[in-house]
Amino acid sequence: MKRSSLWLFAAMCVIWGIPYFLIRIAVGEIPPVVLVFARTSIGALILVPIALAQGGLKAMRGRWLPVLVFAAVEIGGPWILLSSAEQQISSSLAGLLVSSTPLLGTLIAPLFGNREGLGPLGIAGLLVGLVGVAAIVGLDLRASDTVAFIEMAVVAIGYSIGPAVLRRYLNGAPAVPVNGFSLAACAIVYAPFAVRSWPSAMPSAAVLVSVGVLAVVCTAVAFLVFFTLIKQIGPVRATVITYVNPAVAALVGVAVLHETLTVGMGVGFVLVLVGSVLATRPRSPAPAGQQT
Repeated sequence: MKRSSLWLFAAMCVIWGIPYFLIRIAVGEIPPVVLVFARTSIGALILVPIALAQGGLKAMRGRWLPVLVFAAVEIGGPWILLSSAEQQISSSLAGLLVSSTPLLGTLIAPLFGNREGLGPLGIAGLLVGLVGVAAIVGLDLRASDTVAFIEMAVVAIGYSIGPAVLRRYLNGAPAVPVNGFSLAACAIVYAPFAVRSWPSAMPSAAVLVSVGVLAVVCTAVAFLVFFTLIKQIGPVRATVITYVNPAVAALVGVAVLHETLTVGMGVGFVLVLVGSVLATRPRSPAPAGQQT
């Protein structure tokens, strides 16, 4: 991997590892719907002009329905549920729970045309990952936490469906227009709800900075950097950041917000990583003449 690619990879590990920490700060003073509207609208204002300059409207011809579906399952739904869940659970825990996304992706992929079976190693990976998620969650659940865990489960499902929609229905579509118009669609949907929930007092400087970084760095800039990384090292190697982001989220939450990281959470995260690697590992080609 070239040095420039290494820098891009490291940048993405951090850029998509810190949103959980920033969301936790923001939802302490503003409603989740306002946060999601601010993040999507600012991101759209940055990406849509770039998309239009690239001929994005023409490129999206005949693809608007998949774009809207992608917007709903990858951005609109997960971001509001994640923000809501972080009103009840720590940013560290939220980040670690999202690490189950690759595991869910292996179960969802066949629904979108991927007919490759899991095999013994894949099944073992799913079981190991399931144990890891249980260790992360723990056994001492309060009623409010249960709702948050359900919300995080839906977040992980959405993050698993989004890439499948991209591969099946938007393969070859330019990335910036897809994400720019997806953000714009979500901003339009959330606008009336954000207006009704708009805070009566000006949020603190910490919240305003958090929202700004989420929208500009973790959304608009992140998409541009990620697509550059994909061009340099390919989509498969680029998605390895999925395994690093939750660790960054946990470390930032502990270091900055002084959140508690239990032994169970640490062990569970390692198990989820191992399970994800086994479950998503490409199967070896079958010998000639062998049915698979």
